[in-house]
Amino acid sequence: MSNNYNIYYENPVGRAVDDPMGFARLTYQAGLRPEDGFKALLGQVTKLLAQREDGCLLIDQRLMAPFTPEEQQHVIQQWLPRTVKECGYRYGAVLVAQDVFARLATATVIAAVRDLSITYQYFEQEAEAITWLMSQQRQAVRA
Repeated sequence: MSNNYNIYYENPVGRAVDDPMGFARLTYQAGLRPEDGFKALLGQVTKLLAQREDGCLLIDQRLMAPFTPEEQQHVIQQWLPRTVKECGYRYGAVLVAQDVFARLATATVIAAVRDLSITYQYFEQEAEAITWLMSQQRQAVRA
């Protein structure tokens, strides 16, 4: 939907964007992900969220291959707890993957971190994801 992106970081795994519509965006590329590239991308997303301080992230998984078990463990045990604690990550609008196994891998991650203070919502359409995410921002500002 929005396409005047301010690219914060990019590698073959994906892209972290400071979206001009007012939230952070993580877009995964198609294909396998080298471990160092995956961790580097997530580290940059953490930094971007820390700068934004609104806790809102649009995660575009439409082209994403399924998470490997190692990636799942990294996200569950390290990345998400750290990003919630240090950056206030609270709201994730997920554009669901086309690959059913990628959807299942994401569901496994979300189920494993349900005790963290993150609210996720899944979307097929980007416009709906953006609308929901922006409404979460407005509610957070009022709180």
